[in-house]
Amino acid sequence: QLQLVESGGGLVQPGGSLRLSCEASGFTLDNYVIGWFRQAPGKEREFLAAIIRGGGSTRYADSVKGRFTISRDNTRNMGYLQMNNLKPEDTAVYYCAADQSFHNILIINPGSWGQGTQVTVSS
Repeated sequence: QLQLVESGGGLVQPGGSLRLSCEASGFTLDNYVIGWFRQAPGKEREFLAAIIRGGGSTRYADSVKGRFTISRDNTRNMGYLQMNNLKPEDTAVYYCAADQSFHNILIINPGSWGQGTQVTVSS
């Protein structure tokens, strides 16, 4: 079965950085668009970033543009989200997702979700 597992979350001070990883199993990730999302308690899930299959094109939400960088390593079947200059309002559970359709990523309806990893930004 298709599975995605996030890792790399944790506690970081404001202004700090974290790199989240997303490892795929059960399918070949290079055939999929990768997306990153987050959800804070009581809030809707929010789109953050997406990267196309070949990695040549990316899209970011305005809230993270210039601070977060999405990337992928198809050889390792991995996706990444580098998060810099983190703010307390970035605190949320972060999810990776994959779908062969970029449209499904954008409408926050990907075929596969990871279980999420907690990111807490606090001093």
